Amino acid sequence: MSERPQNDDPDPNEAFDELVEAETDHPQALDSAQAGETPSPDLAVIEAGSRTLRAQAGPPQGDGIPARPADPEVDRALRAVEDELAGRWGETKLDPSVQRIVALLDILGEPQRAYPSIHITGTNGKTSTARMIESLLSAFDLRTGRYTSPHVQSITERISLDAAPISAEQFIETYRDIAPYVEMIDAQQEYRLSFFEVLTAMAYAAFADSPVDVAVVEVGMGGTWDATNVIDGDVAVVTPIALDHTDRLGETPEQIAGEKSGIIKKDATVVLAQQPVDAASVLLKRAVEVDATVAREGMEFGVLSREVAVGGQMLTLRGLGGEYPEIFLPLYGAHQAHNAAVALAAVEAFFGVGSDHARTFDIDTIRSAFAAVSSPGRMEVVRRSPTVVLDAAHNPAGARAAAEAVTEAFGFSRLVGVVGASADKDVRGFLEAFEPIFAEIVVTRNSSHRAMDPDELAAVAVEVFGAERVQVEPRLDDALEAAITLAEEEGEFSGAGVLVTGSVITVGEARLLMGRS
Repeated sequence: MSERPQNDDPDPNEAFDELVEAETDHPQALDSAQAGETPSPDLAVIEAGSRTLRAQAGPPQGDGIPARPADPEVDRALRAVEDELAGRWGETKLDPSVQRIVALLDILGEPQRAYPSIHITGTNGKTSTARMIESLLSAFDLRTGRYTSPHVQSITERISLDAAPISAEQFIETYRDIAPYVEMIDAQQEYRLSFFEVLTAMAYAAFADSPVDVAVVEVGMGGTWDATNVIDGDVAVVTPIALDHTDRLGETPEQIAGEKSGIIKKDATVVLAQQPVDAASVLLKRAVEVDATVAREGMEFGVLSREVAVGGQMLTLRGLGGEYPEIFLPLYGAHQAHNAAVALAAVEAFFGVGSDHARTFDIDTIRSAFAAVSSPGRMEVVRRSPTVVLDAAHNPAGARAAAEAVTEAFGFSRLVGVVGASADKDVRGFLEAFEPIFAEIVVTRNSSHRAMDPDELAAVAVEVFGAERVQVEPRLDDALEAAITLAEEEGEFSGAGVLVTGSVITVGEARLLMGRS
C-alpha cells in the first residue's frame, strides 16, 4: 500500500474506524444482525468512502446519480422507507406469479394502463438500452418515465421522470401513498409483496401521477412472471440472451428465451438484438403466436459502421426507416453500439416507422439524443493517472464484452482488475473472460449478503490466473488502493489502468469511494 501523507489532520484510520462503529450501529446493520448476518464494516465504506481515495479521485462530477438527501429529516424518512423495503423478499427470491402485483395495481386503479410503454428484457445491456431509448424519446419532447434495476448507488435511481431520478421527497411520498394498499394485499396473500413488487407498483403509480407520455420499463428478471409484466408494451425489446440466473430461468439460452418471451404481447412490435439461434427461434415462435411484428438486428436494422472516438465511438446506424450517419455515442464498446441500434429501432417502432410509414427521423435530433446518453457504471472512467474504469459486468457474456471494450477503447499497457462478485454467479467463467487482459487481479467483496467470500473467490482466481497474479483485500477501499498502487508501479506515463467489475453493487460502492456521489 502507498503511504499516506503526513499532515496535522486527524488520523484518517481513526476517523474511518469511528465511521465503521457508527454504521455498524445503523438500523440496517442491526436488522442484518437480527437476521443472523454479521454486520459488515463495508457499510461504513459505502456511506462515507475512503478519504484517501476521494482525494485521489478529485472533485465529484454530475452524472445524474443522486447523493443522499442533504436534509437530515428527508434522509431519515428515506432510510425508513429503505429499511421497510429491505425487510421484504429480496430481488433474487421469487415466487413465479404476478398474482400479488396484479391485486395491488387493481386496487390502485391500474396506473400502468394510463400510458403506452416500451418493455425491455434480455440478459445484458437492458439498462443502457433503456437509457438510450429514454434519451431518444425525450428528444422528441415526450415526457418519459423510466424504471430500471438494480440501482448503482441510490434506490431512487430506479424510478426516473424526464430522464432524472425522482427526488427523495417524491420517492417517500409515493411509497406513503401506496403503503396502506400494500398492507391490504399483504394481509390477503400467502406471501407478502416483495421488495421488487412494491417498487414496481411505486414506479407505475409515479408515472401515472406525473403523468408521463411513455414509460420505458426494464424487467427485473426473466419476463413471464416478472412483476413488471402487467403492462402491455407497445414495443417489446429483447437484448442479447446469455446464461445468467440459470437456477431460476433455465440452463440453456432456449429455456431462458422461453421465460423472457413472455413480455411479447398481442399486436406489439418486437425488437430483437442479435441472439443465439435457439433463443431466436423461441422468440420468433412467440411473436407468431401473438401476431407481433418482428424487427431483427442484422436484418431490418443494425450497426453499419463504428469507429473509436475520443470519449466514445462514432456510428452509422441503419434504422427501420433508413440510415443515420455520424452518430456520436459517448459510451465504449461494440456492445454499446449494438444497444444503440436496438434503442433506435425501438423508438422508430414506437412511432410506427417501418410499418405505418417509411421515413427517417431528423438526423440532428437523433445525434443530439445519443450524444446526451450516459450509463453510470458501464465502462465509466472515474479517475485519471492511473485511469480507473468501472463496469458492472457480472456474468461471462458481460465480462467478454467488457474485456473487448476496455482493450479497444483504452489500450492499457498493463491492466489491474478489482473483482467483487456475487456467490450465485458463474465466477469461473467470468474470471476466464478477463484472464487474457488482467496482468494482476485484486479480489474483494462488496457489502451485499450475496457477495462471494474473498477467500473463496481468491481460490477460483488462483486456478485461473496463478497465485502470483492474485491479491486478496477483503475490504473494497483497500482493494481499490492496492490496485491503484500496482498500476502506479510502472510510472506516471506507463499507460497502466484499473478495471473494477464483478457486480453492480461493487461498482456502485466503488463510485462512492472514488468520489462520485
